[in-house]
Amino acid sequence: MYDDILFPTDGSDGANEALAHALELAETHDATIHVLSVVDSTYLGSAAAEATTIESLQERTEQVIDETVDDVTDHGATVVAERRMGDPYGEILDYADTAGVDLIVMGTHGRSGLDRFLLGSVTEKVVRTADPPVLTVRLSGDT
Repeated sequence: MYDDILFPTDGSDGANEALAHALELAETHDATIHVLSVVDSTYLGSAAAEATTIESLQERTEQVIDETVDDVTDHGATVVAERRMGDPYGEILDYADTAGVDLIVMGTHGRSGLDRFLLGSVTEKVVRTADPPVLTVRLSGDT
């Protein structure tokens, strides 16, 4: 049923919890996991990110991708990885369309508080507008 599963990740605890579900589905369906991490360039202009440089965000993204790829290969699944820069929501949808994925697996916990209120939830936007089905995984203990 699923040949290609997109796993967008920001390295958050919510994303890491969702990875377990993506791995189980990949094993069940002998599917490829597409790991996507997006350097959020929309966040760079905010006051909260003043001290953050593009280089440090890119380094963090590479670290997240490397760790996730290691986890996926350790579980014996086939993996494709990509790093992008831009609006995470838009990049996730674009990747899903161009790669022809059958399912998107995402955590529901990333940004929180005022950031989530002002910017909106990436997962929520993807759920509302993605063509393939989206499996959301809530962080254990999240209320």
